[in-house]
Amino acid sequence: MGELRRAGGTDRRLRIVAIVLAAVGLCVAAYLTYIHYEGIKPVCGLGGDCEKVQSSEWSKLAGVPVAVLGLVGYAAILVTLFIDSEEALIAGALFALAGFGFSAYLTYRELFSIDAICPWCVASAVIMTLLAIVTTARLLMAPATGRRGAVPYIG
Repeated sequence: MGELRRAGGTDRRLRIVAIVLAAVGLCVAAYLTYIHYEGIKPVCGLGGDCEKVQSSEWSKLAGVPVAVLGLVGYAAILVTLFIDSEEALIAGALFALAGFGFSAYLTYRELFSIDAICPWCVASAVIMTLLAIVTTARLLMAPATGRRGAVPYIG
């Protein structure tokens, strides 16, 4: 019983961390979406070149701004964090891992194709990386007792 209680306390802390991360990521993506549709220059410090990144050919996927994809991704992760089910744990981890992979690809493009760095994009990539770690940890640490579903918990 003590182990289950400790696991529940750890999950609660990880869930809170993930909610904060997803909310901050949602704000970053909302800001980048806003500046995209308003056609204004982003506030870009630390010697970055946000405008070059935001106007590059890699700033859209199939005509959709990647900031909008980030907005949807962070919102989806946030929703899963308020649902107490195995499916939500799995979905949250998968969304975050997909976001991590896409962020890694975009960071690669910033470094080797665009030759410019956007601090907002870097912040989003760091947030998504942390979300991938936290949501995956929640999934792997979740107890299998009393749960049912197509994919059993590992651990």
